[in-house]
Amino acid sequence: MAHILHAVTGAFGYSGKYIAKRLLDMGQDVITLTNSPDRANSFDGQVKAYRFNFDNPDELARSFRGVSVLYNTYWVRFNHKLFKHADAVRNTERLFQAAKAAGVERIVHVSITNPSEDSPLEYFSGKARLERALAETGISHAILRPTVLFGKEDILINNIAWALRRLWVFGVFGSGNYRLQPIYVDDLAALAVEQGAKRDNITIDAIGPETFTYRQLAKVIGKAIGKKRPVISVPPTIGYLAGWLLGKCVGDVMITREEIKGLMADLLYVDARPTGTTRLTDWIKTHSNSLGRKYASELARRIDRTIEYQGE
Repeated sequence: MAHILHAVTGAFGYSGKYIAKRLLDMGQDVITLTNSPDRANSFDGQVKAYRFNFDNPDELARSFRGVSVLYNTYWVRFNHKLFKHADAVRNTERLFQAAKAAGVERIVHVSITNPSEDSPLEYFSGKARLERALAETGISHAILRPTVLFGKEDILINNIAWALRRLWVFGVFGSGNYRLQPIYVDDLAALAVEQGAKRDNITIDAIGPETFTYRQLAKVIGKAIGKKRPVISVPPTIGYLAGWLLGKCVGDVMITREEIKGLMADLLYVDARPTGTTRLTDWIKTHSNSLGRKYASELARRIDRTIEYQGE
């Protein structure tokens, strides 16, 4: 890869951090656009931070001065009084337009499996709308569609382990036979950097080498951490209420109704060739002593924008 300037959204966060690290390890120059410019990070000043400035298109475009490739990981997981999917869609559209105005040559955009503008689930319809908006810019682009990410800063896998360490049983919504194909966050980063060096328009299902049902996933995690619990089926409404109650106890949103519907609709599964090589089962075994010891809070990360994302 030629020596150029790269912009990574959220380089002090989760997936963006891994993309930025890979680029820096290759000797590339990296900036980040972020809502958390003061967040502690491990880059020792190598990554200059700019605020998103979504409400100031000219300033947002100036942030991209000299940038050749943009890696976009910006999104919100659920609707909340502090942030909403509709805002994330609007902001990302402005991000794409600012990149175009600044002459960015390539955008690598992280989406989701099975996006559809007709979906009743805002997560999936919003992601589909953004894929279309990106194509309409005319900028060379790669769209990566992961299902679930795992890594030491992960929330889902960690919090399943956290629950298994504390509860005598683990409930799955309905049958629990809907599927997931988790991809290691650094495998996603490697794919993003690889695509950043290309110029053809492409959409890739970014999935790991293993497929689990949700029920199997809970059993695999429980066995690995030495907390084999009975895995029982519960009605989705009861499962949501249990997750809501646990969330209240830890001051977070543990699961949403939309996330349950997306899981049960099998939207985190695709029939495609794996792009990641790291097996979740191997990773869990390596991290079994620490996985789930502490709860990973989505809201805490968004409210306190100075503390570095912590791993399990």
